[in-house]
Amino acid sequence: MPLDILSVSILRALVEVAGFALLGQGILAVLSGKYREQNLFYRILRTVTRPVVRAVRFIAPRFIIDLHVPMLAFFLLFWLWIALAIAKRHLCALHGLSC
Repeated sequence: MPLDILSVSILRALVEVAGFALLGQGILAVLSGKYREQNLFYRILRTVTRPVVRAVRFIAPRFIIDLHVPMLAFFLLFWLWIALAIAKRHLCALHGLSC
């Protein structure tokens, strides 16, 4: 497998892990309610998603409240995942592979 396709695939897998962790964190937040900070799995998912949420908070405008930043991070990861899928398909076509 060419290095460019491998790097896009690895980056896409990392985006998938972060996206699913944000999705799981959101579901646990809804199910746990005000006791979510006492939930061990919620804290693990929050630790996994912390770098993504901090990066989105850094690039997001100040008028977006902190409560909405994880949701914005999820949607940005979703569109990044779509863009990486398109890039991988394009790279596979350039190399004459069926990925």
